[in-house]
Amino acid sequence: MIPVIQKGDLADINVQSEGFILLIDKPAGWTSFDVVKKLRGFLKIKKVGHAGTLDPFATGLLIAGIGKATKKLSHYSNLCKRYDAEITFGQERDTYDVTGKIVEEMKTDQLQEGDIKQALEKMTGSLLQEPPMYSAKKVNGVPLYKRARRNEVVERPKNAVTIYEVYLIDWQNPVARIQMKVSKGTYVRAYAHDIGRELGNRAYVSALRRTQIGRYEVQNSFTINQFMDYWKNLN
Repeated sequence: MIPVIQKGDLADINVQSEGFILLIDKPAGWTSFDVVKKLRGFLKIKKVGHAGTLDPFATGLLIAGIGKATKKLSHYSNLCKRYDAEITFGQERDTYDVTGKIVEEMKTDQLQEGDIKQALEKMTGSLLQEPPMYSAKKVNGVPLYKRARRNEVVERPKNAVTIYEVYLIDWQNPVARIQMKVSKGTYVRAYAHDIGRELGNRAYVSALRRTQIGRYEVQNSFTINQFMDYWKNLN
């Protein structure tokens, strides 16, 4: 059985013969591949992968597979996920997140807490979601972000996703803080964009943190430095 290594575990791991699943708390500014690259170099092993990409601006739980455990990553990719998100209204950005260029601005004076709650309730359950142009989703074999960088906009087939739960935690105009549980393949950035349009306004994700994948929680994950210290103590 492939072990799952979480903070506080004291297992004796033989990476070459077994491999293991590792819970990492990804920092802002790192790509998911940056985490993989760091682990490869530190552990001196080529077989390292991850399940469920996090955007560079986002933080939180990233599940990594080490050694033979990379063969099990598809199982973790299919699990539902929880996020804490901050949605800022009044602007549309080309990436649908804080890193993008502003392409449109609107006033938000008319938005009320009740409007936000109503829109969230309406956009719960099974939805068809159009992937953002700035995403790794491929259309005709080409990642959408490559087309976006060439200022191309193409028709994107919508994906069936499920928003299992979504709660408004706080509303301080123009920022809504929400918590949500979603299915595989859900783009929180696209959800924010669609919420803005639903309210006759514009919106983008200004902060995003993944807190859970299946039963695995970010509070039990290692930062990169914590894992490196942990591993050195084991060996």
